[in-house]
Amino acid sequence: MLGLIQRVSSASVTVDGVVVGSIGRGLLLLLGVEREDGPEQIGRLLQKVLDYRVFPDTEGKMNLSLRSVGGGLLVVSQFTLAASTDKGLRPSFSSAKSPAEAELLYLEFLRQAEAQHAPVACGRFGADMQVALTNDGPVTFLLKA
Repeated sequence: MLGLIQRVSSASVTVDGVVVGSIGRGLLLLLGVEREDGPEQIGRLLQKVLDYRVFPDTEGKMNLSLRSVGGGLLVVSQFTLAASTDKGLRPSFSSAKSPAEAELLYLEFLRQAEAQHAPVACGRFGADMQVALTNDGPVTFLLKA
């Protein structure tokens, strides 16, 4: 399970012209589910997302986590993160979980995130989404469970 986190001042997801999820200060998480992923990866990645220290302390050092600053979490499914880009000039998606299985893990990730943190917002799995964000820093990290 892969999570691309971006520290944001604000972020939103729009589907068919309607905003379906938005946050202020916090993290935008683009979530990719790989073929070998199962429920055990959810908890590991969620802990990293909530506790990874990417927010500045009073001295400007990245010592604070999303949990400690009480920021928002916007979760967006992103199957292209699971693509293999090692060969050629076209990505291969053979390493991605099937959409039906990936959706179940995505929904469980959201359920666990909502149980452990607030606020949590999300996109719509499998939809054509427009993601708007103001990346703060910019600060972007790829996490793997």
